[in-house]
Amino acid sequence: MTTQVPILQIDDIEVLYEHTILAVRSVSLTVAKGQVVVLLGANGAGKSTTLKAASNLVRAERGEVVRGRIVYQGKEVTHSAPHTLAANGLLQVLEGRHCFAQLTVEENLLAGALARQVPRRQLLADLEWVYAHFPRLKLRRKSQAGYTSGGEQQMIAIGRALMAKPQLVLLDEPSMGLAPQIVEEIFEIVRQLNQRDGVSFLIAEQNINIALRHAHYGYVLESGRVVSEGSAEQLATRDDLQDFYLGAQARGQEAAGIEEQRSP
Repeated sequence: MTTQVPILQIDDIEVLYEHTILAVRSVSLTVAKGQVVVLLGANGAGKSTTLKAASNLVRAERGEVVRGRIVYQGKEVTHSAPHTLAANGLLQVLEGRHCFAQLTVEENLLAGALARQVPRRQLLADLEWVYAHFPRLKLRRKSQAGYTSGGEQQMIAIGRALMAKPQLVLLDEPSMGLAPQIVEEIFEIVRQLNQRDGVSFLIAEQNINIALRHAHYGYVLESGRVVSEGSAEQLATRDDLQDFYLGAQARGQEAAGIEEQRSP
């Protein structure tokens, strides 16, 4: 019996910023093909850095993977260029949405397919496929992206990644700053993309409940390390996870308060 190769495997990586700041240490995780895997942790736990290491966007912030390796679809890609990874189906949706504000919704979506060089008929078919998942975007397709709501901009960012026909999407804090109803809508779309279209996801998220409700597996990060992992069902039954989050957030707020008191 053959064992399926994971779509993404991160083995014992360390990430340094500016050659001095250790942001992630000894992180290992696996995303099986067709899975939704979540990275849970408080702000500053290392979730975003882990995603950016996988897509190699960490180099844009003067970061570097200094130890370990990253394997995508059976091939080591630790130091591969981001555009090469994107062309091979590994796409990241950054925290904060990052739409092209002056372009229309549809122009933003079409920008996601620029590197594919497909015939116009295929491009239009892909656009309709995205609109089928995001009907709200079809209604707003001629509007400037800068005048859409936060939830619509998150949909634009995900839809733009989908136009590149990804195999794996790295989704960073999709719920940040959005109303609960919109968060539910976005995670439902993630579920549909995973179940109907076979898109795999690695999602960094602080909202424990909704993340575990839509995931197959999860990892908990604290101070740049994986401190726990398990199936979504196993993690969802752990009462200590909420306490862990609240404690981590309280420690962060306490540290911020100390720094504020030190400031002149």
